[in-house]
Amino acid sequence: MARQADDAGQADLLASRYGTTPRSRTRQRLLAYTGAAGVTAVLIAWLAWAGLAQPTAQFETRDLGYELVSEREVVVKFELSAPPGTELACAVQALNASYGIVGWQVLGIPASDERTRVFNQPVRTSEQAVTGLLYECWVP
Repeated sequence: MARQADDAGQADLLASRYGTTPRSRTRQRLLAYTGAAGVTAVLIAWLAWAGLAQPTAQFETRDLGYELVSEREVVVKFELSAPPGTELACAVQALNASYGIVGWQVLGIPASDERTRVFNQPVRTSEQAVTGLLYECWVP
């Protein structure tokens, strides 16, 4: 019995020395819960910002082809589907045989009542192009 009391006393002495008392365990739990709550709050704020702060207009584009008109001009054909009443801007480009950009044009696309429209956009080039394509569209 005396040995058990000595063992318990030593265990309490070691626990207080190395910081594993019930009070320190409570403090560690409190810090863990506070940290988890902080991470959760930051994650929820980021999800709300990333999901709700983005533009709601959804649009799709599709390259339909190109036509080499001359050594200095190519016509880029593309289809644009956007909600009616949405104004967009699109960039079209012409590339040479080394895939270098030899022609570039940004065009404003006015709002329309139609959802899907087809465009034939001429692009002047600085040298002979071998292809023309739609680069990107965005909401201005």
